[in-house]
Amino acid sequence: MKNIAVAIAALASAISFHAAAAQDAYPNRLIKLVVPFAAGGNTDVVGRLAAGYMQKALHVNVVVENRAGAGGINGTDAVAKSAPDGYALCVCGIGPITVSPATEKLPYDPLRDLAPISLINTNPLILVVNPKVEARSAAELAALSKSLPQGLSYGTVGAGGLMQFAAEIFRAKTGAKFTSVPYRGGAIATMAVVSGEVQLAFSNASDALAQIEAGTVRPLGITTAKRSALAPNVPTLQEQGLVDYPVESWNALFAPAGTPQPIIDRLAAVMAEMANDAAIRKSMADIGSVAVANSPKEFGEMLRVETEQWAKALKEIGLKP
Repeated sequence: MKNIAVAIAALASAISFHAAAAQDAYPNRLIKLVVPFAAGGNTDVVGRLAAGYMQKALHVNVVVENRAGAGGINGTDAVAKSAPDGYALCVCGIGPITVSPATEKLPYDPLRDLAPISLINTNPLILVVNPKVEARSAAELAALSKSLPQGLSYGTVGAGGLMQFAAEIFRAKTGAKFTSVPYRGGAIATMAVVSGEVQLAFSNASDALAQIEAGTVRPLGITTAKRSALAPNVPTLQEQGLVDYPVESWNALFAPAGTPQPIIDRLAAVMAEMANDAAIRKSMADIGSVAVANSPKEFGEMLRVETEQWAKALKEIGLKP
């Protein structure tokens, strides 16, 4: 029996050694980055920037796999159910992580089944109006809408998107009189503001910035917690005292829960380096994004707080049971 115990102990030690060695050697083969959206969108572009940077930093091939469907839920679920070895990762957006838990039953628990690694970028929304709208601040806009029999109309990409959520949260907090008008994309909704087809939109910065520079729309507020370097002269809605917390989309790197901490830490270090890379920062700015990073611990806490905020906000506007 003693010999058997010694043999078992030796085997366990060998397994532990080989597991540790495998982690130390990480990565030693191709890494798959799942983007749970179709090619061409912001998350896809960010995923490809991340893949290119990671490939150089980690000295292995990194490929992007688009697994679109169900608003990002399908691809996110696939990563949550993957082996926790660091070779299947997700460049996930805000929707299937902190927003969707408040609106639908998910096949995974974002806070339990995924290991947060780091934010990659943030995407502000900017409240823009047609220049003919007689409001010079967001508060004046809310007041104007309440003074008009039909109120004001805003462009959105339809139910369930951040453009709509931002507008509805603003409406609920200020009592503004708004009617949503759905379009097939954020850029089209912003152009509807330019043409005067609708009076306003909470537009993605990537769609709004060029129009602001051209003077075809007027910015009245930005949805971030602090003013954005992309539009430093645009005050936040929070500093104007009109909303309680930010509405800001983001993309981030996740691994399946149970991924060894040394692998998580290695990937987080690469993300931190990437956020400070001048070429990456410029590429992000070109698509209306801000390159950012945080530690796995900081990111995990952010996710817990944000999940609670979205549940509260969506309940206030009637989108959460």
